Amino acid sequence: MPLFGKSHKSPSEIVKILKENLNILVKQEKKADKVSCRPGVDLASEEVSKCLVSMKEILYGSNDKEPHTETVAQLAQELYTSGLLLSLVEHLQLIDFEVLLRILLKVLLTLLQSLQFVSRSCDHLMFM
Repeated sequence: MPLFGKSHKSPSEIVKILKENLNILVKQEKKADKVSCRPGVDLASEEVSKCLVSMKEILYGSNDKEPHTETVAQLAQELYTSGLLLSLVEHLQLIDFEVLLRILLKVLLTLLQSLQFVSRSCDHLMFM
């Protein structure tokens, strides 16, 4: 962890960490005997939240800097190819409610809008 500021992970690292921790939450949900004190699950939930915050910063930028188009495109591509976007939608109930409201809905809407734009662009190019 850096002394000053936040550490910046690449979109591929964020997607990898998010996918691993979401899988931990899914496996725990499938278990019949849930324990009230589950430090591994709490840690996984916290990591999911951190990854979603990082994704939001990539998509929207932060207070002092604008988002980079190349990084946004790389994040979108990583999410589509890994299948994580669908997995996030399927397992919304596992994500902390406050994180869900503040971050995930913005991330999903932004990525879906970019997907629609690409789809419309391809249709336009095909019918020219």
